[in-house]
Parts: sequence; structure tokens; C-alpha cells
Amino acid sequence: MKVVLFAGGMGMRMREFSESVPKPMVPIGSRPIIWHLMKYYAHYGHTEFIVCLGYKGEVIKEYFLNYKEWLSNDFVLSGGGREITMLHTDAQDWKITFVDTGLATNIGQRMVKVKDFLGDDTEFLANYSDGLSSVPLPALIDHAHEHDAIATFLCTKPSQTFHIVGLDEDSHVTGITESSAAGMWVNAGFFVLRREIFDYIGPGEELVYEPFGRLVEARKLVGYKYDGFWAGMDTFKDRQVMEEMNARGQAPWKVWEQDPAAPA
Repeated sequence: MKVVLFAGGMGMRMREFSESVPKPMVPIGSRPIIWHLMKYYAHYGHTEFIVCLGYKGEVIKEYFLNYKEWLSNDFVLSGGGREITMLHTDAQDWKITFVDTGLATNIGQRMVKVKDFLGDDTEFLANYSDGLSSVPLPALIDHAHEHDAIATFLCTKPSQTFHIVGLDEDSHVTGITESSAAGMWVNAGFFVLRREIFDYIGPGEELVYEPFGRLVEARKLVGYKYDGFWAGMDTFKDRQVMEEMNARGQAPWKVWEQDPAAPA
């Protein structure tokens, strides 16, 4: 299946980076978020990507046009530095289509703009490109098929802890509950979509409001609950936590390192 990556957002809460790079290009270790996502999907055999560009799209284009394979792979240097023989490769089998989908375009309309690049595919994968997870992708896809869903998305517990406050009509607090104990699930931005999704998107509509509302009524929208690792990249603190995990060699989203010899 092709993978649609929404890479057009500014990421305003990532001000340490947003002035110079788009949010998907914020680095974790030596590689940006979007690369980590591509490695994740490629591990499961999905190596054809459609990148929906927007804010600072030229930065993403330049990165892949000048891709440095040696940054994340072992190699042999010979000939006085003139010859490089790669021992492993990342992107050799990747096919990436870059599409300028506009600066202010919402997710639903970005997807509509790349519809023709899906060819005759009856289903595809999509991702917000601002979070990473260790969810077994084949299980997510199987869940979508088992429920005959037009749209399926990953549901996870909120990664941030906060208090949910109950109030009565007189503004008196009736209860305070930890978010972790409230049974809340959030949309983690990993999607399995059938081509029929385009029949539910009207002009100018955002994906998760009107279109998903129609799918709810048709009972064609399904969530996949996952208690394992997921983390969104919304703030500098989020990035710092993931950077530290990566530096310690404890990065659960790197499924290709946990079982590198057995991609699905």
C-alpha cells in the first residue's frame, strides 16, 4: 500500500525549530521525524510514499534530493576517501512523490489533492507525520479489514498527564480525575483508509470533522486501541524526551532495529 504523509503543517508549538524547518523535519538523532516514519513503514514492506508538502516544503525536498545515506548506515571508505561502499542502505527501495498541497490547506483537502497519485489502489495508509509508535502495522491493517471499515485509525492513551475537572451549574467542582484513569483514547494519526473515503469528503472539509462524522453514522469508522508506545511531537519537551530515548538506545518506534531480519 502507498503511504500518504501529511507534511504541510507549521508546528507552531515547536518554535525552536518552526522558523527554519517544517515540523516533520525536526530531528531525532541524526534523522528527522519523517525519516523515522518512513523507516517504520518500509520495515513492514510499504516503501511508496506520497508527501503532502506545505510550509517550508522546499526543506523536505532538499533533504531527500541531497540524501546522505552514510549518516545512518555502516560503510567502507577506500581509495583515499574517493570511494564509499555502503554496507546497509535506507532509502534504496523507496519511491517518494512530492506534492505541493498548499500552505493553508487542511488535512482533508491535502488528501484530495493527492488522490490521483494513488493510481488504482483500493486502500492506502496515511499519517499526520508528527508522532511515532511501535504499533504492529499488520495488526492495524488486519483490524481495518476485519471490520470492513472505510477509515481506521490508531487510538492511544494521552501521552501527557492532565486533570479532568467536573463542574456543576454553580461552578462547584464535582470531581477531579487523572487523564490516565479516565479511560480516554486519542487519535494518534496512523490511518488505514479505503478509496471510498473520498466520497465522504466535501469541498473545503477537514478529515476528522464532517467526513468522519458521516462515517460514524454509516458505522464505517473504526478505532484500533493500542496500549504500547506512542508519542506525539508537539512541543520542545516532547522532542527532548524522544531524543533522550534515542540516545540511550531505547527507542520503541524503531521496529526495524528490534527485528531487522524479518520485515512483514
